[in-house]
Amino acid sequence: MRLTIEWLYETSKKQQVTFRSDAVPAAHAYLLVEDMQKTGRLKQLTLTDEHDSTWTMKELKKYLQELESEPHGIQLYFDGGFHREQRLAGLGAVIYFTQTNQHYRIRLNQQADYLTSNNEAEYAALLFAIEQLEELGVHHQAIEIYGDSQVVINEMNGEWAVSENVLATWADKIDLKLQKLGLTATYTYIDRKINEEADRLATQALEGTAIHAKQPVRRKK
Repeated sequence: MRLTIEWLYETSKKQQVTFRSDAVPAAHAYLLVEDMQKTGRLKQLTLTDEHDSTWTMKELKKYLQELESEPHGIQLYFDGGFHREQRLAGLGAVIYFTQTNQHYRIRLNQQADYLTSNNEAEYAALLFAIEQLEELGVHHQAIEIYGDSQVVINEMNGEWAVSENVLATWADKIDLKLQKLGLTATYTYIDRKINEEADRLATQALEGTAIHAKQPVRRKK
């Protein structure tokens, strides 16, 4: 979650002026306000998140405390593969997250027989991965999404218009799921070699090998 800080500052001569910050991470916003409050010249304060909801410092402190015990720092990698002759798709997802000061990785996949193209498989893989975040209890925070599909990444980040109706339906489902969970996503295109974990999982799903594994890891850079 990122917050915009708006505050009324009063000088030693009782002159007042209102300032507004750029959106900053929630923990950063909390520390900034705490520091400003020490001056004794902070007269009014408004904290607003990406969904135009306002927060008090008490609510923000509670949120940050709870966040430490919940999955956060989400990095999500996805990949979808499609076998035209068999009309089968393989969906792969790798999720890195932090919880109670420990870093974890979840690797999982799924076979699908209801898709019609590779691009649709890529979209389905992204939705599949985001649904796993819901299972983890991830909500109201910023997440990073990485994939090697230029179509999905560029369409989801708004750089390209969604060209096919069936893909637009998948994009809408993804946006609605993110909105429901209160998640703000940034999309980054990566080379297939960097996305090899998710790619391997998608291939294994096509081959009929189901995987769902969680393990402690070092933080992925």
